[in-house]
Amino acid sequence: METIVLGVEPRVIKKKAADKLRKTGVVPAVIYHKGEETVAVGVNELALRKLVHSAESHIIDLQFPDGKIKRSFIKAVQFHPVTDRIIHTDFQLFSADEVIELEVPVAVTGDSAGVEKGGKLQIIKHALTIKGMPEHMPDHFVIDVTALEIGHSIHIKDLPMDAYTDLVIMDDPDTPVITVLASKKEAEATAEAAAATPAS
Repeated sequence: METIVLGVEPRVIKKKAADKLRKTGVVPAVIYHKGEETVAVGVNELALRKLVHSAESHIIDLQFPDGKIKRSFIKAVQFHPVTDRIIHTDFQLFSADEVIELEVPVAVTGDSAGVEKGGKLQIIKHALTIKGMPEHMPDHFVIDVTALEIGHSIHIKDLPMDAYTDLVIMDDPDTPVITVLASKKEAEATAEAAAATPAS
């Protein structure tokens, strides 16, 4: 997994101070670690947006003005309900020997059999919550959809873990991740055929 350096500036928590920061293109954030005092910082909005909207997960080295670096990952992001701008972020620190839980984006490989027959591939769950050591965390979780037919889904319990033996998926095993939907025409034709079939 790639490590990204992100500059942070300590900030003082005061009434309306966060709003003033946002107007200057800085996102209020906190850095926390179990057993340590939470630190309030500000992060450049543009740099943070690139990380948050990336198709890959990252380890983030938070760099302070004095040159000190703390290794972390994004634990939570809050968005403005109207503008969708990032308004707050939580960073969680970790040590090299610490087991962490990280949101890892889903990536698809292969040509679905259902799509070849006119179906539409739909990713239902775009990221998985994965538990493991930081060095084992992938940039994204790759799922092969080659055998996926129309009307079928791949659930978390169906995911092969051969390439991720040191990791555990924390989400509900029955959660669907990817499905292939019938095309609109096929769905309408199926519905018409069902309606035309007399009840027994």
